[in-house]
Amino acid sequence: MKKVFYVVISLVLIALISISCDKASVDDGVETADSTTILTKKPEKCTKIQSGELVGSDGNVIETGYDQWGYNYQAKIFNGYYCDSYRDAAWCQPYADVELIMKWNKAWISNEDCDGDGLLDRHHGFDSYIGSGAWLTNHQKGTYLDDDGNECNWNYFIKIVAAPADAEVVGSNWVNADGTIIGSVIWGQFAIIQVVENDPCAGINGLQFNSPDHSGLGGW
Repeated sequence: MKKVFYVVISLVLIALISISCDKASVDDGVETADSTTILTKKPEKCTKIQSGELVGSDGNVIETGYDQWGYNYQAKIFNGYYCDSYRDAAWCQPYADVELIMKWNKAWISNEDCDGDGLLDRHHGFDSYIGSGAWLTNHQKGTYLDDDGNECNWNYFIKIVAAPADAEVVGSNWVNADGTIIGSVIWGQFAIIQVVENDPCAGINGLQFNSPDHSGLGGW
């Protein structure tokens, strides 16, 4: 089957999850010895997957394990095939045999709803993904036939992070406050910080890009 070059999954399907819940965050006054009232915020009451109240876009209750497509929302991982990540959509059938693993953190897509909007939280506590520390990894592998009919095995791995709050876009890259390049812009608010690709038939081997800032998923 045809090789997929630089296929990146944006977890659009996860973002479409619809959840039923009812909660609120309440500020209470705490009176001190001098009668001064200090406002304190009660911990948020979050609706979790274990409650059995969270329903996906297909109308089924979200469970803690893998669903039929390969999504495990509780563990924040997808493990399956490329087309399964899009619910076997017709347009992606040429890539149906591509294996795909995605992992993400709570800031990217949470496994609970704490802000009361009826959806799994994204960049909770932030107005956007910028500065949220969100990250996603994407690991693909598959086979294809070259022009001589030889079977070629390939794999592709990418790390994506939300840009820091003090970063800016310069040209096609996110750049940090001291001018160091973070990585190329993707989806507006994100940067690619590492790319590893192997395809012996195409003469591609190993690390293709490593952020000059750092390639770890934390510290952004």
